[in-house]
Amino acid sequence: MAIANGAQHSLHYIAESTYGTTPSTPTWTPFPHTAVSLALSKDAIESEKLRGDRQVEDFRHGNKTVGGDVTAELEYGAFDDILEAVMCGTWSTNVLKSGSTRRSFTLERKFADLTTPEFHRYTGVEFNTFSLSIAPNAMVTATFGVVGKDIALATSEIGSSTYSADVGNTPFDSFTGSITEGGSSIATVTSLDITVENGLEPLFSVGSATTNRPSIGKSRVTGSLTTYFDSKTLYEKFINETSSEIVCTLTDVAGKDYVIDIPNIKYNTGQPDVSGEGAVTISMDFVALYNSSDASQLVITRQP
Repeated sequence: MAIANGAQHSLHYIAESTYGTTPSTPTWTPFPHTAVSLALSKDAIESEKLRGDRQVEDFRHGNKTVGGDVTAELEYGAFDDILEAVMCGTWSTNVLKSGSTRRSFTLERKFADLTTPEFHRYTGVEFNTFSLSIAPNAMVTATFGVVGKDIALATSEIGSSTYSADVGNTPFDSFTGSITEGGSSIATVTSLDITVENGLEPLFSVGSATTNRPSIGKSRVTGSLTTYFDSKTLYEKFINETSSEIVCTLTDVAGKDYVIDIPNIKYNTGQPDVSGEGAVTISMDFVALYNSSDASQLVITRQP
């Protein structure tokens, strides 16, 4: 009996023209990943009938949704469709800004090493969250959270499916690139975390166990900047509610860049805690706000 191994797990996606419907002749794009936790979940409905013998008479499965995360090492060009989707924007002259265009996908997982290979297809998938983590001595990691409609299991490809090749770029690391804060280079950063949230919420109705297309909320961008404590400059920005800007440039080994610009932030926490005799750090949580000059609270620029 063959047992599935992660080393032979693959993940692909294709855009849906109609929400929740996989194209009949799909051309699948690879979704580079390091971990996947996609799953179908169902509400539980238990009968409240009282029998006199304390037994439960009936139990049903209720509303179902697809949810979970895909974790990856960020690469140049490999996630451009997904970044568009999670920001509800559109790349224009290599610049991506927050927008209001919704996109749905079918995600296909293949377990190739089973005796009979299996394909798990998640339909109506929209990208609800995006988290970016940059830390010393590590690859830059990205986590994409999804909300989907349903799942179908199969043991064969869809019709005349074709599978595109990986873009072949290397992951970004924390050694190459730069960070500026308030227009000045800052070399004491120990971590930078950024999160985008879209507030997708499933919408259920009588007669169907799967969601209608979910509702969507505001685009919220938050994050945290942690640095070694070397002056009161950052701390004062929190105390005085001073607006600032964070620009992070990620560069791969081929010299290709993503410039991530958060042009209008306000820090909402900050304190230089001491927990021992080592270096003191200060962690500054921030909220990104709309910036009129960019017409966005987050701007990603790709530089080939």
